[in-house]
Amino acid sequence: MQSEPIGFIMSIVPYKDSPTTKKEQVAAMFDQISPKYDLLNHALSLGIDILWRRKAIRLLEPYHPKSILDIATGTADLAIEASRLKPEEIVGIDISAGMLDLGKVKLKKLNLNHISLMQADSEQLPFENQRFDCVMASFGVRNFENLELGLSEMHRVLKSGGVTMILEFSQPERWPFKQLYQFYFNSILPNLGRWVSKDKSAYTYLPESVREFPYGQRFANILDNLGFKNIRCIPLTFGISTIYLAEK
Repeated sequence: MQSEPIGFIMSIVPYKDSPTTKKEQVAAMFDQISPKYDLLNHALSLGIDILWRRKAIRLLEPYHPKSILDIATGTADLAIEASRLKPEEIVGIDISAGMLDLGKVKLKKLNLNHISLMQADSEQLPFENQRFDCVMASFGVRNFENLELGLSEMHRVLKSGGVTMILEFSQPERWPFKQLYQFYFNSILPNLGRWVSKDKSAYTYLPESVREFPYGQRFANILDNLGFKNIRCIPLTFGISTIYLAEK
């Protein structure tokens, strides 16, 4: 596989005039939009994001993970879906307190006591080496400041023989889906998101961050360079999103 540069820095930020770091801006952005996040997520994707998460979790069934870490858990949608695997524990971490507060409300309503949520930095995980059977993330690694640092932390806390699952946006490459996707993602989605969330930057940041993200084989190459093995890329819905499975 071809090598990617060490220290892949994700330079796109939500608030371009702010002097704060990307990490700080992402936390502030999600705190701001958290009350409308689930509504927008499902509405703007026409509910397809729910099916993507469901398929991603089904792919983890053969591994029978007992301990799962959900990176950038947000409002805990992926962690809740992962409860179908009947693990002993799921830990969800996120840098946004606002998103975590909403996730905790969901967990309480569903009585999912084996899922715990905590505020933490994905690039400095507060866990010992080889702590989890599975480390996963949905639509979160794109928000890392240093992509390889965050991924290397995922590798560090994963047990030998464990599995990593990453669900992330990619970009369709075939006509006419490429053109339709670009029109919706770049013109319609930012305006709808801005109108509902009242945040002028959040849903402009979304398509910009997707364009910057090294999806597909480029992302698989980064995982390979960091020591992951048996890497699989599974495109979803004409390539709008991709599931990456990798083992340690």
